[in-house]
Amino acid sequence: MARDFVEQFIIILSRLFIFAIFARVIMSWLRIGPRGPIFTFIYEVTEPVLAFFRRYIPPLGGVLDLSPIFAYLAIDIISSLLLRII
Repeated sequence: MARDFVEQFIIILSRLFIFAIFARVIMSWLRIGPRGPIFTFIYEVTEPVLAFFRRYIPPLGGVLDLSPIFAYLAIDIISSLLLRII
């Protein structure tokens, strides 16, 4: 029972984080800045992960930020590995 809870927690947490990254990408396309509490929360939660990837992967052509793609892949791989360990 505890194992099922941990598995569901990992799945939900990873999906929520991926959703936050997707929302941030959409916000950047629409040029929505962190004005409201929801937008501020999304920026504060996703920025540490995206900043990590931006440090090592420069924008393509100086414009296209690939950090959300690499963050998505990393989250997916880490959650899959955690689920296999459990």
